[in-house]
Amino acid sequence: MKVAFFSAKKYEECVFKSAQQSGRIEYDFLEVRLTEQTAQLAKGYEAICCFVNDVLSEKVLTELHKIGIRLVALRCAGFNNVHLPTAKKLGIRVVRVPEYSPYAVAEHALALLMTLNRKTHRAHARVRELNFSLEGLVGFDLHGKTVGVIGTGKIGQVFAQIMKGFGCEILTYDPYPNEAVKKYATYVSLEEMFKRADVISLHCPLTENTRHMIGKDAFEMMKPNVVIINTGRGALIDTKEMVEALKVHRIGGACLDVYEEEEGIFFTDQSNEGIQDDMLARLTTFPNVVLTSHQAFLTNEALRNIADTTTNNIVCVAENRSCPNEI
Repeated sequence: MKVAFFSAKKYEECVFKSAQQSGRIEYDFLEVRLTEQTAQLAKGYEAICCFVNDVLSEKVLTELHKIGIRLVALRCAGFNNVHLPTAKKLGIRVVRVPEYSPYAVAEHALALLMTLNRKTHRAHARVRELNFSLEGLVGFDLHGKTVGVIGTGKIGQVFAQIMKGFGCEILTYDPYPNEAVKKYATYVSLEEMFKRADVISLHCPLTENTRHMIGKDAFEMMKPNVVIINTGRGALIDTKEMVEALKVHRIGGACLDVYEEEEGIFFTDQSNEGIQDDMLARLTTFPNVVLTSHQAFLTNEALRNIADTTTNNIVCVAENRSCPNEI
């Protein structure tokens, strides 16, 4: 089966090429992002492979259907960028990678937290300029702090266990509590978590119910020194309200691997053009914000799991078998 691979990056190509299963799947790697303007590039293919910032709107899916696409293989867990009602109506099957490495994402969340807290990014920059002053680099012990984890799927569980190892009290929130998590964490309401937690980490999917779940009301309930971590989806947080909370020192800081309007910005080099997004530009000015470009998943192990699962998903559909990862 010939597959048009959109938003291709060099670090993905070698891994996916080795997962092609002796020619059963043939990936053609396209650097461009899938949009209304680039959908025609899929003409002549039987399937497409997409990532988090590819556009799979009603218009795009309709155009893809017209040129013969019957399968969308997402090489990610989230599918909020896919207009599923249209895909179903057109008979386009959609498969995904529900998990690739919960450790990769959870460990990156910790890395962001440690970087912001101990200001290692600022210290490193100083030392490179032979400035060995410690002024402005005071952090806090994680031991004994209260950490809130929103979403106790596999990533949330791993992050909670890591923080438990630091000697933290763990509060969790999930509409579907996990009995195993209750052994080392306490399920509470969001309101109680907002009031008690020193650190809050988001590990839930983006749905209509979770969009902007962290907004003005939530920020007003939180401790003034709270640190927010988001390695899930940008729109879980109302960015405008987060900027306001940061401006008035309503919160202690933010560790962000995702951004509400990252589409078309993240995964690209903007160093020559500059940032046109005013809200993102404002976020980069805060000394208590650490921002990475949706890289939490980026480990060797995760890339291999993504490639293998995506390829197996496509083979299942090509052989007209049921696929456990079909949405």
